[in-house]
Amino acid sequence: MGAIWVMVVLIGLVVLWAIYTYNRLVVLRTRIDNAWSQIDVQMRRRFDLIPNLVETVKGYAGHERETLENVTRARAAMGEAKTVQEQAQAQNMITSALKTLFAVAEQYPNLKANENFMMLQEELAGTENKIAYARQFYNDTVQVYNAMIQMFPQSIIAGMGSFRAREFFEIVEPAARAPVRVTFERKGAPPQPPSDQSTPPGGAQPGA
Repeated sequence: MGAIWVMVVLIGLVVLWAIYTYNRLVVLRTRIDNAWSQIDVQMRRRFDLIPNLVETVKGYAGHERETLENVTRARAAMGEAKTVQEQAQAQNMITSALKTLFAVAEQYPNLKANENFMMLQEELAGTENKIAYARQFYNDTVQVYNAMIQMFPQSIIAGMGSFRAREFFEIVEPAARAPVRVTFERKGAPPQPPSDQSTPPGGAQPGA
């Protein structure tokens, strides 16, 4: 009789452990989805700011066609990116393009002094910082989650519950890691708003 109770207790402990492990994986998966949604919000914000920036620069340095086209192409890549890896590559492209654009702006004092340009630059820099923070939280959570679903015996519950590994959101280009920061004096009047009506990114979700 005693052996039966011991067996019942052991089975009960295994069931409790399985429930705890499953719930823990659900919590981590939810955190990853929430973290990605925060990244997506900031990427949408960045996407929406770029047309105004391009139009402002065009008003003062329209002949810098290649630089402006690079920014526009990078923005288009942001809109088309679906997977986590594609989003990371698109962010790398746009950050590099913006760095070049702000470097070009240094050659145009009137542009540097434009109040609208300054405002856009500050908003973009703040958005870059928020993306970096959200990306760090996302990657930290993915690391814990991916490790947990691979470790035995948690891997058994992960397999039964169809918990799959998630991709890290990594910026490959070292130069793209730092946010764009340019400081100008506030002068001048903002130009007319742009007519770009492109559709913002769809907000790709990492794998379920």
